[in-house]
Amino acid sequence: MKCLITGGAGFIGSHLADKLTGAGNHVVALDNLSTGRYENIAHLSGNGNFKIVVGSVLDEKIVDKLVDEADVVFHLAAAVGVDLIVKRPLESMTTNIKGSETVLEAAYRYHKKILIASTSEIYGKNVNGPLKEEDDRILGSPLKSRWSYSTAKAIDEILAYIYCKEKGLPTIIVRLFNTVGPRQTGAYGMVIPRFVAQALENKDITVFGDGNQSRCFLHVGDVVNALSKLMDAPAAVGEVFNIGSQEEISIKGLAERIIEMTGAKSKIIYIPYDKAYERGFEDMQRRIPDTTKINKLIGFKPTIGLEGIIKDVISYFSKPNK
Repeated sequence: MKCLITGGAGFIGSHLADKLTGAGNHVVALDNLSTGRYENIAHLSGNGNFKIVVGSVLDEKIVDKLVDEADVVFHLAAAVGVDLIVKRPLESMTTNIKGSETVLEAAYRYHKKILIASTSEIYGKNVNGPLKEEDDRILGSPLKSRWSYSTAKAIDEILAYIYCKEKGLPTIIVRLFNTVGPRQTGAYGMVIPRFVAQALENKDITVFGDGNQSRCFLHVGDVVNALSKLMDAPAAVGEVFNIGSQEEISIKGLAERIIEMTGAKSKIIYIPYDKAYERGFEDMQRRIPDTTKINKLIGFKPTIGLEGIIKDVISYFSKPNK
């Protein structure tokens, strides 16, 4: 197949490009390199089945041409990371909403199957769990930029759902829960690469909040396997799927585990949310996915546990010129 990956030079997009080209597909990656990096896909430069196009999902002409030439579209391009969302909310909202609208409209114009990457942020402050795809969203005030990302991705999901139900566009929606692995940086608030980088330099591990909030982490290899299988599954069309792990750990426990595994002399320092992000910042205490639905359809189960994930990130950050 000819596959278009928006955000194809990003952390997840570049791993998906590896997966798809490795299976003999032709891949075009569209990326404006704002958060994506050429280094992520440099190893594919000599691969005849891969091409990088530097451009934005906001550019209707580029998107129209690339979607027309593709068989399927993986729409991963988005403003990501809590830090980026809080610091540049308007830019993030525009990229996430207008960009998705542009890609969806082009997919409809040429009737191309499209997978839309959404997020566990959809559930907001809902601490029930494990969270099912139909569970309620619980959000804070719209005046808090923390929730703009969740709102924007909800609009993306609604657009995809409507294009499918009203116009017959074959769409698939996935909600990703804390994807981690090589090539991910801590630049935009991603916690494991940030902790690992600090530990390897024997710096203090900076935990935001009291550290009792818990999360689940899934290896990027498991994520891209799931994305590929869902695209190939006819029954996935018109549906939404959680993709994540159920191996839960507190952020404090995560910091302690990383210190132990790196042999670091780091101390754990707790920083209030108001200082880490902005006054009135809100977080959720717990977020764990119910993955029954995706397991039933494609047999999804994580193959790499948290220890393996941390080892991979440590190995990546230990390499020169990472």
